[in-house]
Amino acid sequence: MLILLPPSEGKADAGTGRRLDLTRLCLPELTPAREEVLGALMTLSATGRSDAAADAALTALGLTAGQRGELARNARLDRAATAPAGQVYTGVLYEALGLATLPPGALRTARRTVLVSSGLWGVVRLADRIPPYRCPIGARLPGVGALSAYWRRVLSPVLTAAAGGGPVLDLRSAAYAATWTPPAELAGRTVTVRVLHERRPGERTVVSHFNKATKGRLVRDLLSAGARPRTATGLIGALRDLKYPVEERPVTAGRPRQIDVVVTEL
Repeated sequence: MLILLPPSEGKADAGTGRRLDLTRLCLPELTPAREEVLGALMTLSATGRSDAAADAALTALGLTAGQRGELARNARLDRAATAPAGQVYTGVLYEALGLATLPPGALRTARRTVLVSSGLWGVVRLADRIPPYRCPIGARLPGVGALSAYWRRVLSPVLTAAAGGGPVLDLRSAAYAATWTPPAELAGRTVTVRVLHERRPGERTVVSHFNKATKGRLVRDLLSAGARPRTATGLIGALRDLKYPVEERPVTAGRPRQIDVVVTEL
């Protein structure tokens, strides 16, 4: 099973260990692309010495004037201390996932099966050492252009190969999902999840913020239960076995299977 997660906007303040070494990250075939994006991000961020250049860099990265300090951090990423990606990402989903308190076997499985999408790295595993950074997928970098389009070209063969022959649980947000669409031969093995809040019978709304917490708990429960589904049907069944209220939407040929997880409490 392959589990795809989005990154978090919230990140640790600083790394705690050795400097970044791109050759140590997972999927080494992505190293040239990572080098290109990292170089473009550092160059853009280093122009923050003047107000005009800083404003242009902030706009390109979708940041506000109050986040100017992120430029200084981005500009020295190649010299910054690193930490495992599972510690760098600190948002709602990762708090609910609770890597630090997973049973040892579940943690080993997480490090092997989970890939986190990233505007800077393409994808990383939870144990990959990276520095805290700010580079949303909606950014445009000099010489690279729109990151979504850039990574879509690069990731297609890599993630298709990484999926192997098992099911894929795709929990990425829409912006990151645009960087890789499972090809037709893989779509039937891919499951995407929408979280719905049922306030009262028959009244449901799509969850936004707490969607992330539900997805984090869902992954934690699958890992803790030692679930090893071999098919998309087996994956959906595993979620039901864990007492998640799952409803599958009509299947469209050549598209991932889509399920709704209905919650009554957030």
